[in-house]
Amino acid sequence: MTGTGPLPAAAVTLVAPLAVAVALDLAVAEPPRRVHPVALFGRLVGPFDREWARPGLVGAPVAVALPLVSAAVCGGGVWLAAARGPRVGDVPVLAVAVAAAVCFSVASLRMLLDVTSEVVAESEADPDAARESVRALVGRDPAALSPADLRSAAVESAAENLADGFVAPLAWFVAGATVAVALAAAAGGAAAPSAALAAGVAAAAWAKAVNTLDSMLGYRSKPVGRASARLDDAVMFLPARVAACCLAVAARSPGSLRRARPLAREPASPNSGWPMATAAVALGVRLEKPGAYALPGGPEPPTPTAARDAVRLVGAAGGVAVAAAAGWLLALAGVVAWY
Repeated sequence: MTGTGPLPAAAVTLVAPLAVAVALDLAVAEPPRRVHPVALFGRLVGPFDREWARPGLVGAPVAVALPLVSAAVCGGGVWLAAARGPRVGDVPVLAVAVAAAVCFSVASLRMLLDVTSEVVAESEADPDAARESVRALVGRDPAALSPADLRSAAVESAAENLADGFVAPLAWFVAGATVAVALAAAAGGAAAPSAALAAGVAAAAWAKAVNTLDSMLGYRSKPVGRASARLDDAVMFLPARVAACCLAVAARSPGSLRRARPLAREPASPNSGWPMATAAVALGVRLEKPGAYALPGGPEPPTPTAARDAVRLVGAAGGVAVAAAAGWLLALAGVVAWY
């Protein structure tokens, strides 16, 4: 069969999984829970979610080992599919399909937007229903939250989870592929597109596993999760700031980043304040977690209209992130083809 050429083949190999994953996210939101890789990883974490006599001796190895297992399984699956699977021209189609499935399972946006929209719609019509729905987004007790508080919580979570659940896997996918190409170039060789793809998938799966560990174990009441929480802080450092940039671009308000910078220090997390504060400033609203932090991007909490605008803003920022990732991967494909 005639080859597709080095640049088109590299571009398809690196970009097609991202495109398919985004299309699946828009179409079906999430894989079925019984086969969802993140849910399966959660079952792996479950036995460690208990009290330990020496939590540090358990928590640190768990924080290191379990994400590496996830990376090895996912990245190894792509590598094996590339080595053994069929090709169309120079494109390893089975590896692309496996990579797309992994990316779909680790990067989620539509469900976040759907649940946020549901809370916003219910906040005025049925606050009790909104209090129940918001539990899917936040860990705070919603019992005493007013409709405005519910909308604030939903907008905060949408901005934060844009970074955690969507931008971070994309960013680490790009980073893993880029590192693979750079290492191959430094060694005097050329990275095969399939090797860059496997490295990108491994990095995305690793980052998602780190974040999942933090969401399950990273609480002050769970000493076993202390190492997981610190590792998540490091892993999310860049994606949180990239997500803030995406929000500013989507809002056509680059100045919101400068105005958000001092507010981003208000939450205890070194990362979550960036997307939340940028959203608050871009929307001109006050976001607040009572007793924890306030992000006065404006004088008032989000109205229903402003909260709906927030959903659209987060969706648009996700689109900016996809476009940026695709552009980087296309440039990377050019480097691979050139070598």
